[in-house]
Amino acid sequence: MSELTMAASGVRALMDLAVCRGASRAALIERSGIDPAELENRDNRIPFVRYVALMKAGQDLCNDPAFALHFGECVDSSEIGFTHQIGASSMAEAFTVVNRYARLAVEVEEGSGDRYLLSRIGGKLWLIDTRTNPNDFPELTESSFARMVCTMRQAIGDKSMLKAVHVTHPAPGYRAEYDRIFRVPVVFESDKNALLVDEAMLSWKPPVPPAYASQVLTAHAEELLEKLESSKSTRGRVERLLTPSLKGGDVSMKTIAGNLGVSRQTLFRKLKSEGVTFEKVLDELRYKLALHYLGTKKMSVNQTAHLVGFSEPAAFSRAFKRWTGSSPRAHVAAAREA
Repeated sequence: MSELTMAASGVRALMDLAVCRGASRAALIERSGIDPAELENRDNRIPFVRYVALMKAGQDLCNDPAFALHFGECVDSSEIGFTHQIGASSMAEAFTVVNRYARLAVEVEEGSGDRYLLSRIGGKLWLIDTRTNPNDFPELTESSFARMVCTMRQAIGDKSMLKAVHVTHPAPGYRAEYDRIFRVPVVFESDKNALLVDEAMLSWKPPVPPAYASQVLTAHAEELLEKLESSKSTRGRVERLLTPSLKGGDVSMKTIAGNLGVSRQTLFRKLKSEGVTFEKVLDELRYKLALHYLGTKKMSVNQTAHLVGFSEPAAFSRAFKRWTGSSPRAHVAAAREA
């Protein structure tokens, strides 16, 4: 089973809120095991277990057991991700978008289907969070529901679209915060984590962003989704371990296999079943990163050679010519001219 992750944007937003409320950033980093450099790119993936550790640290260091609720209430969706800005012509379409890209914000289960369902039960309309074992980390329910409800109020005003909140975990000592934030009856130890909503919600028309902006955001979301799905393969997991090790680290197959918790032979078989070898994965990763550093990052040839794991620029130049048919300097010059 591969490791569950979440977007660095959400982790960074949680850490920033904890710091704003009095927690030491250094203490949060130490307790969660999060590398601050990993949070610089909003689209990076952070292990979910570290997010859980960060939430617990925030509760403790801020002396706020309701910290997850306050995170959902205070931190806008735009700080967590961008997919809510993708255009939808109806509530049903918006709901489809939410489910398609929910994993970009946070992966809750391996290989699960839609996280949220709209279902009529007993003649009432429910928005249900379907994740299993939610009481293992009820803070995710708290922050998700609080953000949904507060975002809904910002969009449509206080029009009584929300009728009730049901959660499967027991009532906490800060029950009063549930009442303050949700402003509707809250049922604890329910058989589901769900929001009871008014039927009028289905006819609500979400604001439509400019078509070009929506197309750009959709393309970016699809790219991130493809990368996330790819990372679940053995090749993707190997690439994720290799990338930070290229610059002077140990990139041997034995070391990577050990980091994955498998034998060298097992890793060989897993990669072979995906149609690649370890050497091919390493070589193609160096090629991909070299193009990225020379193009997007505008690194020098010598810097790029070092970053992708070549001790000598000459060796890098030979490899680059094998990859592209031209030297790295000629490639850069042609790209700039183009």
